[in-house]
Amino acid sequence: MTALDLSSPVAVVGTGTMGQGIAQVALVAGHPVRLYDAVAGRAREAADAIGARLDRLVEKNRLTGAERDAARARLTSAETLSGLAGCALVVEAVVERLDVKQELFRALEEVVGDDCLLATNTSSLSVTAVGGALRIPGRFVGLHFFNPAPLLPLVEVVAGAATDAASATRAYDTARAWGKTPVACADTPGFVVNRIARPFYAEAFALHEERAADPATIDAVLRESGGFRMGAFELTDLIGQDVNESVTHSVWQSFFQDARFTPSLAQRRLVESGRLGRKSGQGWYDYRDGAERPEPHTAEPAGPPAYVVVEGGLGPAAGLVGLIREAGIEVREESGAGAGSLVLPGGGRLRLTDGRTSAGLGGVVHFDLALDYRRAGRIALAAAGTTPPRALAEATGLFQALGKKVSVVGDVPGMIVARTVARIVDLAYDAVDRGVASAADVDTAMRLGVNYPLGPVEWGRRLGLRWVYELLGELRRLDPSGRHAPSLALHRHAHVSDAGEGTPS
Repeated sequence: MTALDLSSPVAVVGTGTMGQGIAQVALVAGHPVRLYDAVAGRAREAADAIGARLDRLVEKNRLTGAERDAARARLTSAETLSGLAGCALVVEAVVERLDVKQELFRALEEVVGDDCLLATNTSSLSVTAVGGALRIPGRFVGLHFFNPAPLLPLVEVVAGAATDAASATRAYDTARAWGKTPVACADTPGFVVNRIARPFYAEAFALHEERAADPATIDAVLRESGGFRMGAFELTDLIGQDVNESVTHSVWQSFFQDARFTPSLAQRRLVESGRLGRKSGQGWYDYRDGAERPEPHTAEPAGPPAYVVVEGGLGPAAGLVGLIREAGIEVREESGAGAGSLVLPGGGRLRLTDGRTSAGLGGVVHFDLALDYRRAGRIALAAAGTTPPRALAEATGLFQALGKKVSVVGDVPGMIVARTVARIVDLAYDAVDRGVASAADVDTAMRLGVNYPLGPVEWGRRLGLRWVYELLGELRRLDPSGRHAPSLALHRHAHVSDAGEGTPS
């Protein structure tokens, strides 16, 4: 362990919500902490706010009174940068502007010793670029905490192009000593979480723009079928539409406008109109007093089919067969080549979405992917305008007989959960193969940083990488913009996964 000794002073520059959170983490861990803010008086106000939060920790029996008093005694505010002299670590949490951060760190180098570790909490700027103007860039790292920093365990430890290995290791070990779960990653746009999470938002917004469903229905399907804690619309309302769009735009520009990271025009219009989410009272949803939350579309009750015929394998949906039997519906199984289907009494075919449309398959009814079909509370169905009404009714009744709510959405390729998860899996494998982070760290980051129900590498393994790859291939065929084009990494792993070599290390 090369973590900083607890006697070593830690400074935090910038005393907004994130800066205060980081300071509290270091303080509770046992370090002397110094606060500085360019606005006079704010550091002192931040120290008082942190002290009040320590009081609440005592009330909740998470700190003793003696521990609180000792922590308060270790917390000081500095009126000038020179007051940070002698610190062993300085973490910056100021405005996300490259010029402002560079100017700050150049000034800090005139104050602190050459052995002081310097760190930025940036979520969207290049760590290499921020540290590039320094006299000693090797001691500069990214320490990206997630808000609220005292509660969320993840810290992305980002090594810039000039960062010394010893500095990255010291930052990693210090974050771990503070009770956090650090992941090591390279300095690429979005690091791990903000890079791999882009499709979660982008696909939801695109589905809305394609008129597949309204925000409430898309959110409900992502939660109740996909297993995500929140849907994309409600989550970005919580984050702030301006904040979320800014990160998306930064990642897109940093990747030279790669189509896979294209921002949403619908979100742009939301930001332009001032509807920023909860903080402004309106976003995708209305949070003003008296406003009612819209309900997701849920199909009316339909009778279950007397039987289903299972033709071929259902891939990631294979568990449905046992559930259908448990519901008391007769299951007849027949071998068959090609895509697996559930043949309904009226002759309609029900298939797991594979990236094609119902219209392109002569009226097949598609159902969406679920994290766990047994536990899923809702299933989305899609059918073409030419699909016989009986086929859609029997498909609806089948899933209702399994205890699921059913949302019928537009006939869009890949539906909601399947195309979202496929794109997340693809970006995860691409990141691992490009050396951004290890597979284990990618999965840890996505579970802890954005509360995904599974790490995307593990999710891809469970689904079958060939299935993910082929679904994205169909999406690319229907949308040649390149937005859904599978990566070379996914291509490589999908074609060796049958040999048990499809999971990167």
